[in-house]
Amino acid sequence: MVGVLVRDGRALMVHRSPHRRWYPDVWDLPGGHVEAGEDPRAALVRELREELAVEAQVHGAPIARTVADTFVADVWAVHRWHGEPVNAAPDEHDALAWLDVGDLAGLDLAHPDLPGQVRLALGKSRPARTSEGVCP
Repeated sequence: MVGVLVRDGRALMVHRSPHRRWYPDVWDLPGGHVEAGEDPRAALVRELREELAVEAQVHGAPIARTVADTFVADVWAVHRWHGEPVNAAPDEHDALAWLDVGDLAGLDLAHPDLPGQVRLALGKSRPARTSEGVCP
């Protein structure tokens, strides 16, 4: 699961370190895996704390879902958190950036669904289909 942190019309993206085994050297959304017995929203709160040093408020249903060969990721729009996002996991990411949808066009992205998910989280479009469609 991943979160789109939204502030001032921009989304926080993380650049995955080039030495990462999975999806190295690409821009992505912060998040990670749900541990056994863990609620997905609680997992996202934990992952955002570990990766960005923020205490996020994750409510409601995911706004989208990405299905790839090696993972399934629910996507939440995150509009409220405590703390200023920093790179608290330098072994995972080597950069953070607040980006608008237009900024994504020239970047290497972890998945082609990311621009649509960012657009949706920023409220710039109606729900668009992703690999599996919009989550209810």
